[in-house]
Amino acid sequence: MKYYVVSDVHGFYDELIKSLEDKGFFTDTEDRKLIVCGDLFDRGKKAKEMQAFIMELLAKDEVILIKGNHEDLALDLLKDWNRYSYMSSHHHTNGTLDTVFQLTETSMFDISLDPYYVKREFLKTAYIQDIIPKMLDYYETEHYIFVHGWIPSIKLYGEGGKDYAYLEGWRDADEGMWNDARWINGMKASHDAVIEKGKAIVCGHWHTSFGHAHYEKRGQEFGEDADFTPYYAEGIIAIDACTAYTKMVNCLVIED
Repeated sequence: MKYYVVSDVHGFYDELIKSLEDKGFFTDTEDRKLIVCGDLFDRGKKAKEMQAFIMELLAKDEVILIKGNHEDLALDLLKDWNRYSYMSSHHHTNGTLDTVFQLTETSMFDISLDPYYVKREFLKTAYIQDIIPKMLDYYETEHYIFVHGWIPSIKLYGEGGKDYAYLEGWRDADEGMWNDARWINGMKASHDAVIEKGKAIVCGHWHTSFGHAHYEKRGQEFGEDADFTPYYAEGIIAIDACTAYTKMVNCLVIED
């Protein structure tokens, strides 16, 4: 099977489509699927187009969706709505509320009039009804593991210079551990030797310039010399191009 792999597209529909076009996704006549390693929405301004595109791929069984931390944020927003989560700066700055407004064609004015109307409209969206329920914690093939942040790991809090340690049985981790794993910087975890022998873990969540700057000493994390191309090291391929900053989406083409 051929896989086209992207991550952290954050509602930047045009940039995603261009990346897929450049890699030949739409003209490929072989069996192929798109893998999205989390964070479909929040920050870009074409959430409705992104939602429609993903629904089209789901209908044709041409996409595999991995849950990202921004999907968790959307669910957290809904869960705490009656505690005024929609007023939290956390959901404003992360773009979660903007996605609500785009998908429901509402605004803060509508919330001021009837917050529960906006909640009901968001609950009815394909994002909540169809897309998030289809999302996996991870997807695994013979040679690759696809996640958002990283696989569940043991938090060391800097002990011995390391932040993470390998967790035996991570595939059976509970929901809370997977929620935590979606926030892990995979490049840091892999550098701490949290890898899966014989496989490469493909991840998003953290801008790839971090790995290039800190471990390859090439460029800075941000600025003119920052490198947002995929980061490759032992046991890892990181692909988050920090699309909101670069307006670029990294797309891998993998056969496995």
